[in-house]
Amino acid sequence: MHGHIAVYSIPQWRKTPATCTRGEPGTESHTTKTTTNPPPPPPSRVRGLTSYVPVPSPAKPFFPPDLARSHSTTNPGADLTCRSVEADCGLSSIPNLLFLKRSVIFVNSPQNHIRSFVSQTSCCFSTATLAIMAPPLLQLGSLSLLLLTAVTPSLADPIVKRASVNVASLPENWTYKGCYVDNVAARSLSGAAYNSGTALTESACAAYCGTKGFKYAGVEYSAECYCGNTLTAAIADEADCTMTCSGNADELCGGPNRLNVFASTATPATTSAAPTSSAIAVPGWTAGGCYTDNVNTRSLTQGMAVAGNAAMTVELCLSACAAAGYKIAGLEYASQCYCGNEFANGGAPAPDGDAQCNMPCDGNTAELCGGPDRLNVYLKDGTAPGTSTSPGTGWSYKGCWVDQQQGRIMNGPQADVNTMTIESCIATCVAAGYDIAGLQYSSQCFCDNQLKNSASLAASDALCATPCAGATVEICGGGNLDSIYAKRDIEVIAPAAPQKTGLPGLWQYKGCLMDQAVKSLPEKIVYTGTNTGNKCLKACSDYGYNAAGMEYGEECYCGDKSDPAKQGAKLVAETDCNTPCPGNAAYICGAGNRLSYYEWVGEPIQKYGYPQGAAAGEYKLLGKAPVIALITTQGKNGKVTFVEKSGTSTTPGSTGAYEWDPSTNTFRTMHVKTDVFCSAGLVLPDKAARQINIGGWSGDSTYGIRLYIPDGSPGQPSKNDWQENFQELALQNGRWYPSAMVMANGSILVVGGENGSNGPPVPTLELLPRAGGVLHMPWLERTDPYNLYPFLAVLPSGGIFVAYYNEAIILDEKTFATKKQLPNIPGAVNNPLGGRTYPLEGTMVLLPQHAPYTEPLGVLICGGSTPFGGYAIDNCVSTVPEAAEPKWVIEKMPSKRVMSCICALPDGTYLILNGAHVGVAGFGLASDPNHNALLYDPTKPINSRISIMANSTIDRFYHSEAILLQDGRVLVTGSDPETDGLEQEYRIEAFIPPYLKTGKPAPSYTITDTDWKYGDTVTVTVTLPSGGTPKFSLMGAESSTHGNSMGQRTIFPAFKCTGTTCTITAPPNAHVAPPGWHQLFLLESGVPSKSHYVRIGGDPANLGAWPKLPDFTVPGSG
Repeated sequence: MHGHIAVYSIPQWRKTPATCTRGEPGTESHTTKTTTNPPPPPPSRVRGLTSYVPVPSPAKPFFPPDLARSHSTTNPGADLTCRSVEADCGLSSIPNLLFLKRSVIFVNSPQNHIRSFVSQTSCCFSTATLAIMAPPLLQLGSLSLLLLTAVTPSLADPIVKRASVNVASLPENWTYKGCYVDNVAARSLSGAAYNSGTALTESACAAYCGTKGFKYAGVEYSAECYCGNTLTAAIADEADCTMTCSGNADELCGGPNRLNVFASTATPATTSAAPTSSAIAVPGWTAGGCYTDNVNTRSLTQGMAVAGNAAMTVELCLSACAAAGYKIAGLEYASQCYCGNEFANGGAPAPDGDAQCNMPCDGNTAELCGGPDRLNVYLKDGTAPGTSTSPGTGWSYKGCWVDQQQGRIMNGPQADVNTMTIESCIATCVAAGYDIAGLQYSSQCFCDNQLKNSASLAASDALCATPCAGATVEICGGGNLDSIYAKRDIEVIAPAAPQKTGLPGLWQYKGCLMDQAVKSLPEKIVYTGTNTGNKCLKACSDYGYNAAGMEYGEECYCGDKSDPAKQGAKLVAETDCNTPCPGNAAYICGAGNRLSYYEWVGEPIQKYGYPQGAAAGEYKLLGKAPVIALITTQGKNGKVTFVEKSGTSTTPGSTGAYEWDPSTNTFRTMHVKTDVFCSAGLVLPDKAARQINIGGWSGDSTYGIRLYIPDGSPGQPSKNDWQENFQELALQNGRWYPSAMVMANGSILVVGGENGSNGPPVPTLELLPRAGGVLHMPWLERTDPYNLYPFLAVLPSGGIFVAYYNEAIILDEKTFATKKQLPNIPGAVNNPLGGRTYPLEGTMVLLPQHAPYTEPLGVLICGGSTPFGGYAIDNCVSTVPEAAEPKWVIEKMPSKRVMSCICALPDGTYLILNGAHVGVAGFGLASDPNHNALLYDPTKPINSRISIMANSTIDRFYHSEAILLQDGRVLVTGSDPETDGLEQEYRIEAFIPPYLKTGKPAPSYTITDTDWKYGDTVTVTVTLPSGGTPKFSLMGAESSTHGNSMGQRTIFPAFKCTGTTCTITAPPNAHVAPPGWHQLFLLESGVPSKSHYVRIGGDPANLGAWPKLPDFTVPGSG
């Protein structure tokens, strides 16, 4: 390798506006855009894409103005480019870069494969031409730069930009604590807060909380900052805090219900100190404590506008209330003032005392001004606060009840309150959602919806004789005696016991089961405050699990009967399980590390088939492909096109496209001009059965429309190549990860995607040939980035079915308005937000349609994953979209699977294969390959349709595909993880389905009419060597990519046979069978013939005459 060296001195590092350049200077396509701030990334982006598209090189090297050239050895062929990589430039616009950082930089070399993670980039050099000589370490100003041997783009791993916690940027004396759990209903940091959709950074939040006098600062959901002086929240996994800050995409700002928390170790200055007391001394006023409030029903009903609310102090509020003639003042949420002469709407001392009156006043951080739904109350001249003497609407006294005979009869107690009254206790219980209140020992308040442990009335009401601490004229129980108030009749339940009757389905209690760190049952659900045995058991059986248990009250676990034995779990003493279920205290829900354990008995929920030998099918190695295909398509010429990422290919010398001849097991080289990485593909209904490829990786390639006319035949050479010129023929919106579909009218519908690699969403759809502009789809924008490669299908009754993320709709096929919203697609048993489209990638297929086509079309979706955690989904779901009230049916698979592929087979079954047990789709984002193939047979009863087939020995991760060949085999290709320790997989296999391993000869047929109109009758001559029963199937021509088989459809048409002559009736219309090409199979007792391609419905959109452009050849109309 011949190289050159260029060394620069850097007088200072300064941030400059980002300049993006695309195209050659002086050309029509050359554009420049300058911005000063990068747009915030979309939340929770899940990608592993780390390759880059080539960009045209400037005519001569460009050097930024803040680098002064001090020495160089030039190379006339050098391509040395440096530019600021911010704003819209993005990493994806520049290939194979070595980055200059403010600290040490690493690049990959073939010897050590060091992976580089880059945050704030200031300068870049192409590794294709940069060869650093000696010395290996140079000091450039204040920068240390480690220079490794340069490598070619084909050998170097690309550089990944990854955000992190930026401790160095924090204010003095602030440190990072970790990722913590938060909850919108009960904030972990409940002091001051603010939201910034464009400017939040870790340091900005810490500085804000510091000036407010708080010890802790937390950033959440990219744009939210919270402050507090106490931190009792649970620590979460750092992987949960992955959202980048809205003001700096290089920093982490928590996640959904997750805080990156920072702590101050300094002693705050007096002027900004957090208050140490809930009250201050104000002449003529007495502090009354912390009271409850509600934004809809105020405890003090007169809101007081104080001059300069943003500068609120206790003195300002009290003065305003006194001037208006009020005797009670309350301060809330740092800047709000309320007044009154009595408390309304159940306002009462807070059950947790002063704990939530913790927000410093905006105008004086040494004072406290309440908190969320909390008032710091002051009483003029020490006047006792007035309240209604009524216990509350609908509430009445229910007697004096004995406590602690067999345990507590109610939940609680709430914290002791020295101002306790009957009214304040009831208000506390109402606020907590309970309808029974109990008062005891003068200052204790208990709340519940039942009285537990066989509670009983005291011998006399006179035994409850202790005056309330806050109102001596009222009675608040006694020693182990509760004064009970309620809104309804009291329900008394016995001491909690295991639930053994009234269980859903065929569940049966088995005992108290030990548990440990590695859980006895793997799938955990938390039902805070609502868990019951029935709720837990139903959830588990709904998702196909036959073992379940409840632990520690609120935790529900699901699994299989074999799981406890795998973990060595054994049944223990019944008394070890003693925690009542929070949703039904009559029953026990385990205990700490103890499960109330249940099993499904009788008829199994899910029954799998276990075929043996030839009946399980077989994987057979075919050889190696020259590339790892992103899209595979079976052509009408009997050959298979392999289209792969070209400019970003990891294969040296790749042209981006190849064609495989199954008859000779050889490849010929084809070519694409732009990078098809993550594009869509279809077989068109024109008379040549052209293949179309739509979209791409970045820049111009995202607008790409590429066309190929299949020619030649098996064993005979093909000559045609892909045709492309985005300046002549282009999409209206650039798209990365779009889907495409041939509509009933023959036009091409293109849906969704993003604006290049990891770019913003493209929430639109458009038509090809171009007809009008694009249409904006709010459902695509709302669900980005989890809706990529949406699943599309024409429905027999009209309309277009779309499944995306965990949702599904039906669109009007003319206006594209949403006609029908289906129920959300079920996800995992412990995460309803599990998704089915990229990057939570599963697979959808259409279930078979049978003449006379009176049954509605079914859809089947298998596999997928969950956001954030990347826990793969272990079920298939199916529905009938056209039903009046469609419901999703869940069928559990024997293992988890993400990045699944499904291949429709000519006998009406479906082969499920490929993927991983863990992770999401993308480079390096999944692990633990799933080598097992499954066969799904929709003719069998629900929950009995899946059979466990043969295993492969080859990993098939990201960019693996599976398509049906004309001889009935399944071609299995690819795996492109681009991850150390995982193979870039060039080997190709065929899965041999059981119908090809029966030992019976295959049937055959001859056909002359391969261009069918709807409703046509077509005659074929058949050969049935076994004398079996014939049957015909039509398999839609498909392109397979990323678990999406675009064009797939299975149709069993009507036919009649007399002797060796059979007459087939074509499907009746374009909604049953959209216009296009199909493989026609003859089956004899389930064994398929080799297929012939037939076209159904012609070319109604006249695609054969499109596009009339110089660089494209068209087959013509008809």
